[in-house]
Amino acid sequence: MRFFNTEGPNRADDHYSLPPLSRWDLDAILTLIEQKKYFLLHAPRQTGKTTCLLALMDYLNREGRYRAVYANLEGAQAYRENVDAAMAVIVTDIAASARVWLGDTDAPVLAREVLATTPHGSALSLFLAHWCQRIPQPMVLLLDEVDALVGDTLISLLRQLRAGYPQRPDAFPQALILCGVRDLRDYRIHASSEQAPITGGSAFNIKAKSLRLGDFDAEEVATLLHEHTAETGQAFTPEALARVWELTQGQPWLVNALAYEACFEQPEGRDRAQPIGVDLIDRAKETLILNRVTHLDQLTHKLREPRVRRIIEPMLGGTALGEAFEEDREYLVDLGLLRRDGAGGLVIANPIYREVLPRALASGPQDSLPQISPTWLNPDGSLNPDRLLDAFLAFWRQHGEPLLASAPYHEIAPHLVLMAFLHRVINGGGRLERAYAIGRGRMDLCLRDGAVTLGLALKVWRDGRPDPLTEGLTQLDAYLAGLGLDRGWLVIFDRRARQPPIEARTSSHETLSPAGRCIQVVRA
Repeated sequence: MRFFNTEGPNRADDHYSLPPLSRWDLDAILTLIEQKKYFLLHAPRQTGKTTCLLALMDYLNREGRYRAVYANLEGAQAYRENVDAAMAVIVTDIAASARVWLGDTDAPVLAREVLATTPHGSALSLFLAHWCQRIPQPMVLLLDEVDALVGDTLISLLRQLRAGYPQRPDAFPQALILCGVRDLRDYRIHASSEQAPITGGSAFNIKAKSLRLGDFDAEEVATLLHEHTAETGQAFTPEALARVWELTQGQPWLVNALAYEACFEQPEGRDRAQPIGVDLIDRAKETLILNRVTHLDQLTHKLREPRVRRIIEPMLGGTALGEAFEEDREYLVDLGLLRRDGAGGLVIANPIYREVLPRALASGPQDSLPQISPTWLNPDGSLNPDRLLDAFLAFWRQHGEPLLASAPYHEIAPHLVLMAFLHRVINGGGRLERAYAIGRGRMDLCLRDGAVTLGLALKVWRDGRPDPLTEGLTQLDAYLAGLGLDRGWLVIFDRRARQPPIEARTSSHETLSPAGRCIQVVRA
């Protein structure tokens, strides 16, 4: 029985699959190959790049006009900038791939001969030249994980490919695809130990085009999920199909992971007589986030990088990006962490990522929280919003100051500590939803626990700015209207210099919003 794939390339006999070549403009790819072009394919991790490359290799070899070989260069990454060792691995791996995919037993012999007699800094170009002269058809070479290489090793690879370029197709590959996560824009190459570029595009100025493999669209998501229905008879409700699309925005790994968790891991989902509903999809989403599955863990690991922080921190705080470099912005788009919305602005790529990022950042404060008695509960165990407010004020006065230091992003430390507190409150029994974006001037939170829904707007009062109360009440009105609520909290964090200690300035009072809603204003 087939299943949803979350590890490695798809195999049609094992995995529910979309036709890989349908995700490309195949005619455009074939035209580039016929025109003897060298080009790039890039997309975020686990979006199907390798699956598409393998499918293209199979297609070309079946057609018979070209001899196509796929090779993964990741094995050379361990040698970093040891060019001789790395190039030996690259030559050996390409030759081994020829044996595996084409049954070419001459390629490994040729590789050993070249490596034994040629300086490794030119071994790749010489190996490819000799090999292409020995085979009857023009070669198409598909090199994966190229951006795993760094510094001098990457420079050596690119310059050898450029050096052999004029010899194509008789004594060098007719066409070449370099594949990786990033569109390196003619490969601005960085040494492993420093951030400054050590070369610009001159190492590979023969690039004809850069192609990006996109996410699934809504129709493709539904088609993939219907593969499971066709095989097992278990349907997804229309609402569940819509929810998968809403949560993932078509990110291929997330689509497969949500569906696998719902259909193969959740006990209710394993009952093929029961349809997959929205509640099951939501439980699957929570499980993926709480288990910190590898894909999401790798994503949150990026939050430590300064160039990621320069973008994500103001996004979470709702402020403008300021002087964030274009390279930083494009880096996050290439990673798949951000996308451009219809108006061209930057937003988090999908609701799951939007949930994961602040959760990950709040995990430090959450782990630092002291034991807190759940005084916010009614005798029946339900959440009491008034008691919750009293508990938060007491918590903030006593623990706010030291906990701010545990937050990894200083500018939004109060937001992260508050979120950590609220996660302790719901403790797996409710949900905390977040809304934030560049230039909104706030972060909105929605706490759902049983019959209680609480809407909050978080704002910061900084030096040189007016009191954000009036603006915040208007903004909270709009947020609460969308939630269908007539009450909420406006939390104003006073981050101005020379203010009294937190325990002295923390207070709350009730007021009416412009639309007449009852608002608890918390000054912290």
